[in-house]
Amino acid sequence: MSEQTTATIIPFPQPKATPQAEGDPQVRLQRALEALDLAVAEQRAAVAKWRASLGELRGTVQGLGQSVGAYHARLGTLADDVMALNRQARQMEAWADGQLEREVQS
Repeated sequence: MSEQTTATIIPFPQPKATPQAEGDPQVRLQRALEALDLAVAEQRAAVAKWRASLGELRGTVQGLGQSVGAYHARLGTLADDVMALNRQARQMEAWADGQLEREVQS
C-alpha cells in the first residue's frame, strides 16, 4: 500500500454571524459548511489512524508468518526424528522376533 501525500485545505476565514442573522439561509449554509470542514478534518485524522493501524497489523502478521514458518520447520524436524525412531523400533522388533524364533527352534 503506497503512502500518498495529500494537500491540506485551509478554509478561508469567515465572518461571524450576528444574532439577527440567525435565520438567514446564508448564515445557516455557512454553519453547515463549517461543520462539514470539521467533519472532513476528523475523518482525515481517523483515516490516518486507520492507516497506522494497518501498518502495525502488517508487521504483526509478518511476524506471525515467520513464527509459523519456524514452527513448521521444527515440526518437520520432529517428524524426521519420529520416523527414525520408528525405523529403529521396527528393526529391534524384527531382531527380537528373530531371536524368539531361534529359541523356539532350538
